[in-house]
Amino acid sequence: MGRRALRKPDPSLDLSWHLRTVESLPGECTSETLFDNQAPLEIEVGSGKGLFMATASAEHPERNFLGIEVAGKYARFAAAKLAREKRPNAIMAHGDALKVFRELVPRASLAAVHVYFPDPWWKARHRKRRVMNESFLRDVQRTLIPGGKLHFWTDVQEYFESALELIAEFPRLGGPLPVAEKPAEHDLDYRTHFERRMRKHGESVFRSEFRLT
Repeated sequence: MGRRALRKPDPSLDLSWHLRTVESLPGECTSETLFDNQAPLEIEVGSGKGLFMATASAEHPERNFLGIEVAGKYARFAAAKLAREKRPNAIMAHGDALKVFRELVPRASLAAVHVYFPDPWWKARHRKRRVMNESFLRDVQRTLIPGGKLHFWTDVQEYFESALELIAEFPRLGGPLPVAEKPAEHDLDYRTHFERRMRKHGESVFRSEFRLT
């Protein structure tokens, strides 16, 4: 399943609002500091091409969205889509999402955390690089508001099962709650581009949701 090359963003697009670096983010990442309002804030870890960021920010203009992507070309691509569609409630940041959670997101400030199809780091010696690790989950539990949600999807069953075992060590993250697979109403009616690709090839997607009690 090869990937198509990314289109180059229109160089005339002004990305100054929609594209940041992790280093340029405020010392505390909240809706007030990022968007100058008090709307609920959701963060996506690993936004890829930005399909979730684009669709979620359109469907929920009453919420704010921060997407964090470690690959610069993907962060720029996702930001360009947000800029073209003039989304004032969505920002992309290029850099290390775990650093953002560890250092910049205050306690009880997030309505949701989204982690879709993170790198599985197949080799055993690389497993410590997985996003779904104890330190990150501790930060998720700390930064979610009561009732806030953690969404975790992957196409790797082993990763899914090991992550669920790890999340079970955080009893305030209640779940996993079932997440139904809904039929796609159009070609981009998927949570991410990766989900679209997996489902079109008949591959399994493992979904879970947790809510902070």
